Amino acid sequence: MIDATVRHNLRDIAAKLTNLRGSLDLDLKQEMISNYEEKMSAPDFWDDNERAQGIISELNAVKGSVEEFQKLMQDYEDAQMMVELAEEEDDESLASELTANVEQILTRVENFELQLLLSEPYDKFNAILELHPGAGGTESQDWGQMLLRMYTRWAEKHGFKVEVLDFLPGDEAGIKSVTLLIKGYNAYGYLKTEKGVHRLVRISPFDSSGRRHTSFVSCDVVPEITDDVDIEIRTEDLKIDTYRASGAGGQHINTTDSAVRITHIPTGIVVTCQTERSQIKNRDRAMTLLRSKLYERKIEEQRQQLAEIRGEQMDIAWGSQIRSYVFHPYSMVKDHRTQVETGNVGAVMDGDLDAFIEAYLRTLIQPSSEN
Repeated sequence: MIDATVRHNLRDIAAKLTNLRGSLDLDLKQEMISNYEEKMSAPDFWDDNERAQGIISELNAVKGSVEEFQKLMQDYEDAQMMVELAEEEDDESLASELTANVEQILTRVENFELQLLLSEPYDKFNAILELHPGAGGTESQDWGQMLLRMYTRWAEKHGFKVEVLDFLPGDEAGIKSVTLLIKGYNAYGYLKTEKGVHRLVRISPFDSSGRRHTSFVSCDVVPEITDDVDIEIRTEDLKIDTYRASGAGGQHINTTDSAVRITHIPTGIVVTCQTERSQIKNRDRAMTLLRSKLYERKIEEQRQQLAEIRGEQMDIAWGSQIRSYVFHPYSMVKDHRTQVETGNVGAVMDGDLDAFIEAYLRTLIQPSSEN
């Protein structure tokens, strides 16, 4: 006898696959694959290695989505055939196998559905992630170091590469600030969900009285904007300073004024880079940071204008508290936007953030799914 849950899950899978087929637009995806392959066949394709790697990454991602959808369709059809076979033969072992198989297919469909939520034009870009401890001295700076480790672990688990663009160590422990470039397809799409203030409650290891402390660190995330995106930056609007780099990096990093600070005068945006040996390379990276921040600012302005036209009440909440991490008097991590929570604090600090990221991404798709 086929379990009612199996039939329900199969109906759920069928409905999701139908919706996915429409949003995936297979014809467009095939056209994209052809365009990428045409670019790769050009004789000068490898002249710009970084651009070439980016095209290959995008091609693999598009191909992967098409192939995964086709595989899901095939597995769904196979499951339907297994239902018919199990009913004909009244085979309990086959029915048990079918239950586990259908649950697995449903999980894969839901994961694939999540991938397609990353549909904004800049979601696929690399992410620039900055951490800035709030007031609280060593305690907050140590919390910043813990978050740096958390995001690095998360990135490594997902096969993303992490580069440190700027690092300012704390006075006694932790960090005063850090800027990371997290490289990989959809890195920004995932990490944009982490923008906001992260709050820690614990017994401070730096307090001899063993008192409980609350610390805050702000996390800012912007997409890495490359030169092919049109962002106007006038030379006369820039104030460029050079200085001797500090912090991690070895003796070579401190021997010259290689670090670069760029101030965009009209907006007041300040970016720094000090991790390269060459002042020229640091300047190039700092300009990439500036271009990315200006692009994000432009996107936010467009969102606000659209919200005003629609009469929506939007909370951009750049500085809002999005998540609390409680180490004492109990163990819990809770996301205040989605109400998702877990008592496994250790796993979260080791980079297990997917439940929070996925839950928030699904809230972003709700308005459009109703239209």
